[in-house]
Amino acid sequence: MDKRNKRILMSVLGVVICGISIGLFKRSTFGVDPYQTLMGGVDAVLPISFGTMYVIANICLLMFSLIHDRHRIGLATLINLFFLGYIADYSHQFLKSVFPDIGLAGRVVMLLMGIVIMCLASAFYFTADLGVSTYDAVALIISENWKVGPFKYCRIACDLACVVIGVALFLISGQPVSGLTELVGLGTIITAFFMGPLIEFFNVHVALPFLNK
Repeated sequence: MDKRNKRILMSVLGVVICGISIGLFKRSTFGVDPYQTLMGGVDAVLPISFGTMYVIANICLLMFSLIHDRHRIGLATLINLFFLGYIADYSHQFLKSVFPDIGLAGRVVMLLMGIVIMCLASAFYFTADLGVSTYDAVALIISENWKVGPFKYCRIACDLACVVIGVALFLISGQPVSGLTELVGLGTIITAFFMGPLIEFFNVHVALPFLNK
């Protein structure tokens, strides 16, 4: 398999694995990553499936990227846009049906699995270098095109905005406050601040060797 086909395969695997990891995060009810917090809030307000809502939201972000910096859009962007939401939705529903009653230990295991799998998916996705997700493109454009500030601060600002808006929409929809644990929690903090080293590990020991072998 040549490098081009490997990169396509890595992009597809990255999206599929990432979708599964989101399902694990949601089933653990320890919170999801900031963008999924926003999507969860929108999902609570709109009477449509999570997968369809995810596509619509990402099309809006895609329009933003096409207007301001279209070179960041690639094949991986489109794969992410049209499939990630449905895979995440299916994974979550599947886990709920298989594990209808899950204790604290089971939730911790699913959270840890979700973190590891998401980092592996990110390593494949980034190493393939066939475009970034529509959400990742927003912080890059704000930082590098608009010169607002360093990327890490723009990304933190975007993440905080997602969490605040997602929580507000969730509460406005009339959902119980106890349900917030599925959107914001330990998982949200870990994904926002502590995933970098694990992504780098998988990048060095799995993704790059696979691409260059």
